[in-house]
Amino acid sequence: MGLNPIGLKDQYVDYGQVVENHARINIAYAEDNPRKFKGYGADKAWGLTASYSITGYDAHHPDNDKSVISPTAALSSIPYTPKESLSFARYLFNHLGDKVWGKYGFYDAFSETENWYPQRYLAIDQGPIVVMMENYRSGLIWNLFMQAPEIQDGLKKLGFQSPNLK
Repeated sequence: MGLNPIGLKDQYVDYGQVVENHARINIAYAEDNPRKFKGYGADKAWGLTASYSITGYDAHHPDNDKSVISPTAALSSIPYTPKESLSFARYLFNHLGDKVWGKYGFYDAFSETENWYPQRYLAIDQGPIVVMMENYRSGLIWNLFMQAPEIQDGLKKLGFQSPNLK
C-alpha cells in the first residue's frame, strides 16, 4: 500500500498497468456475471479477493466464485478504477446500507445471492480501504513511503524505474 505502482517498471512489467488490469478483470467478470449471482455488475457489486466466506475463509476469484463480494477489493482499487470504485461505494450505501456497514466501516464480505451479511471485520481487509482512499485523494501514504531513502536505494538497486525515484 506504500509502494506506488503507478509508473513503476522493471525489465519485465509496468506494475501500475498490472494492478489496474487486475481490478478491471474483477469489474469485467462482475459485469459478465457468468453464474448470474444477485447484485453483480460494474455499476453494482464487484470485487473478489480473500475474505470471510459462507463456508469459512476463502480466496475468491473468477475460478472460485461463491457469490461472495469483498468490499476491500473494489474500494482499495480506487486509485486505479475511481469511477467504478465510487459507483460500488454508492451501490453499497444506497442499496445495502447497514447490511454491509457498521461502526468501523464496511464489513469484510457479503453475498446478496445467499442473503449472507455477516457483521464481521477483518483488519487485513479494513486497512487497505482507508490507505488506498487516501492514496487516491492525496497520495500521502505513497509519497511518504516512496521518499524513504532505503526504499529509493532498494528500488534503484533492483533495477526499477519510477517517476518517484530521485
